[in-house]
Amino acid sequence: MKTKLGLYFKLFISTFVLSAFTFGGGYVIVPLMRKKFVDKYGWIEEEEMLDLVAISQSCPGAIAVNASVLVGYRVAGVFGSFLCVLGTALPPLIILSVISFFYDAFRSNVYVGYALRGMQAGVAAVIADVVYGMAKNIVKNKKVIQILVMIAAFVAAYFFDISVMLILVICAALGLVFGRGKTKQ
Repeated sequence: MKTKLGLYFKLFISTFVLSAFTFGGGYVIVPLMRKKFVDKYGWIEEEEMLDLVAISQSCPGAIAVNASVLVGYRVAGVFGSFLCVLGTALPPLIILSVISFFYDAFRSNVYVGYALRGMQAGVAAVIADVVYGMAKNIVKNKKVIQILVMIAAFVAAYFFDISVMLILVICAALGLVFGRGKTKQ
């Protein structure tokens, strides 16, 4: 029983700390979750983490919360999901509640503006790291169809401004068509 409580505590604290010190949205928390849950704790395999991220992106809602639900469930079932969501949602809730009391002071403070612009650069770098890591994994496995789908999705979104939802639905359909009959090895 004590080990289960320790696991629950570790799940909650891990997601709480990740969420508390992650600025810039869900795409920033994903590589940190991967480092924590795949590399550090070994609770999830790299390939499975990528699958969980893909599912998180495909579902409505915040990617950080969606990923927390899936990681928590994968590691510790329904209660693990609950704890991970709580750990992910509490820090922004607390921070935004505090900021709302001092909104006028924050809005007009030039130093807060500078800090936020500096954080934007860091967020962009972390997002680029996520994209690079996921693309590298696809290219490393030399799966031609996945590489072509990845390139086509980028071209559709960047050059033709096609809705991300439509791209995700098409990519999911392609995955179903080309993945039929293949089992995960």
